[in-house]
Amino acid sequence: MFWEKIIIETKEGKKEAICPEILSASRGTDIPAFHTQWFMNRWKKGYVKWVNPFNRKSFQYISFAKTRALVFWSKNPRPLMPYLSQIVQGNIVYYFQFTLNDYGKEGLEPQVPPLKERIETFKKLSEVTGPEKVIWRYDPLILGDSLGVEELLDRIGSIGNQIHSYTKKLVFSFADIGVYKKVQNNLRKTGKLYRELTPEDRYQIAKGLSKLAREWNLEIATCAETEDLSGYGIKHNSCIDGELLLRLSHNDPELMRFMGIKESSQGVSLFDNSISNPFLNGNFKDKGQRPACGCIFSKDIGQYDTCPHLCTYCYANTSEKIVKKNIQLLKENPDSESILP
Repeated sequence: MFWEKIIIETKEGKKEAICPEILSASRGTDIPAFHTQWFMNRWKKGYVKWVNPFNRKSFQYISFAKTRALVFWSKNPRPLMPYLSQIVQGNIVYYFQFTLNDYGKEGLEPQVPPLKERIETFKKLSEVTGPEKVIWRYDPLILGDSLGVEELLDRIGSIGNQIHSYTKKLVFSFADIGVYKKVQNNLRKTGKLYRELTPEDRYQIAKGLSKLAREWNLEIATCAETEDLSGYGIKHNSCIDGELLLRLSHNDPELMRFMGIKESSQGVSLFDNSISNPFLNGNFKDKGQRPACGCIFSKDIGQYDTCPHLCTYCYANTSEKIVKKNIQLLKENPDSESILP
């Protein structure tokens, strides 16, 4: 994606910065849970410095000058909630991808708040923003020697019975264990056997989730999965969702121009053939994501190795030691331009 570029004033003088219209905050770390103060400071400053996660040497400045939309990813957005009114000034639209799992018995999410507290946070956030802006993720789905399909469905059902009226959509994915060596090593250290789901497991879960979603009147979708589960009423999701952003922004002209959507004389309809709609033909797909990902273009401002949730199945952290070191550095440098000082 070729974002517009401008010159900004940084701590190191004038620098070139990209100006993305849509920000993701963040796939790489839980900014709302752990980096709210840093984010609000950078939001006021108007830019961040993003460090390449693969070589940790190259970097990029990201200006908020043209930002129209924010997508937050979190397991505990409570610290950010008091600041939402400041963020939306200037017609900024936002929504949350809220991951709410129940792996307490397994200890796979060692630093998340208790489940009861996270459910209450989900409800409070929805009451503030409205249910369409809080998407429930049960992500990832993982099985083990003490966690079978029926138990997993029971846990999802228990949470959904409490929060289904506070959201409009449930998104899930299947654990990718074989792809990531660090995930394999972390799971092995637990001393328990965890595995990816077999095709039979997946279809059994799809059937169960489909039944629950009908009872709850929720839309249901998979994140970056290749399986066709449409027979169960399950769609392929776009977590950075252009259609949702346009609905929430009331067809913001700036977002429409960025997305290449032309308004007809009758107004905007994403399913009107008279409109050039990039969401329907894949031209606006974020090619930097996995092949099965349905997200549209955005710029992620997070960094790996900065999330103290320390979830065992997470690919974004190298080790607890490195995470703690980075968090300490950020505490010592609260005005850092990047989450990686």
